[in-house]
Amino acid sequence: MTLDVEKIRKDFPILKSMANGKPLVYLDNAATAQKPRQVINAVSKHYKKSNANVHRGIYKLAEDATAQYIKSKETVAKFVGAESYRSVIYFRSTTEAINAVARAWGDVNVDKGDHILITEMEHHSNIVPWQMLAKRKEAVLDYVKVSDGKFLDHDDFVSKLSLKPKIVAFSHVSNVLGTINQAQEMTKMAHEAGSTVLIDGAQAVPHMPVNVSEINADFYAFSGHKMLGPSGIGVLYGSEEILEGMAPFHGGGDMIRTVDFQESTWNELPWKFEAGTQNIEGAIGLAAAIKYLKRLGMENVREHEKTLTSYALDRLSHAGVTIHGPGKEDMDKKAGVISFSMKGAHAHDIAQIFDSEGVAIRSGHHCAMPLVTKILNEPAVPRMSFYIYNTQAEIDTAIASLDKVREILKIQR
Repeated sequence: MTLDVEKIRKDFPILKSMANGKPLVYLDNAATAQKPRQVINAVSKHYKKSNANVHRGIYKLAEDATAQYIKSKETVAKFVGAESYRSVIYFRSTTEAINAVARAWGDVNVDKGDHILITEMEHHSNIVPWQMLAKRKEAVLDYVKVSDGKFLDHDDFVSKLSLKPKIVAFSHVSNVLGTINQAQEMTKMAHEAGSTVLIDGAQAVPHMPVNVSEINADFYAFSGHKMLGPSGIGVLYGSEEILEGMAPFHGGGDMIRTVDFQESTWNELPWKFEAGTQNIEGAIGLAAAIKYLKRLGMENVREHEKTLTSYALDRLSHAGVTIHGPGKEDMDKKAGVISFSMKGAHAHDIAQIFDSEGVAIRSGHHCAMPLVTKILNEPAVPRMSFYIYNTQAEIDTAIASLDKVREILKIQR
């Protein structure tokens, strides 16, 4: 089914905005997605009709809020193919979810001299927590190489697995290159090496079908705000067996079963990892976002983005820029993210000139500084990223903005 993009766009109030006197063209979806009225209304309705703390009160308002909160977890579990909402833990973000694993699992299971394996294409959220763990435990942090600025080096992955890393952590989709990694195959290989596996799915779950049971990773993390949901809500899926054996990351109310002056016992899954008052409205908004995406169909979302990305790659190939990451010949391994560079133009200048034309793109190292500066050998890169409400006409506007860049910076083709 082809997405009815014009109908979809009517659901997003912000897309009616003007930017510097021009119609807004929003192409920074890898950073955060815009919110449809269905999500905005769900959050507003909660505040108007069911605002109360969860798991606390026995009055109807609190029971209604609790029921919605639990229902949101069931919605998330079904969306990503988890067997039970007991495996779904809410954190503030993908970042906090990964930090929770590095602390609650890593501090117990990683010892001096052990290896931790990640990749050169990771977001800082999937680098820094492991650096910190390695320093705390005097472990060794290894990186799988990126070949030709596009894909992970398979032979290097196999070689590093021979070192029997305690944990292997990698992104399902690169937020800079748009590379789609073979998550199921990599997980299988890592398990065969005796490793625990964590996948950063922040750029995957919003844009393509993801089934965590089929992938079989031990941990899989993603964020609500990148998939039409509110900010401040992130998800950690974890193997129930592993989660049962982990101690909590945070301590406080709701995550306990009993508390005495000297000792406490923990609540059952998933609540033992959710201390204090949670982002209840965020959970309700996330459930509304998932319902919206399910109505569209994630296969259709993926196909729409492939069409847009292929079109943009074709236009950019004739625009005098260098494209980073997989190209049109590898569309099955390419998400709707395109980073590029133009000789004679700094990424920030490009982004500012695009903004003057009403086009919102990202520039910088995209929280992947080692990848951008060491592998791509750029101080920063501009990035366009697409979603369900973007059109080919918007891509045309972005490409036309490149002519404005050349004009202002006096760059010859």
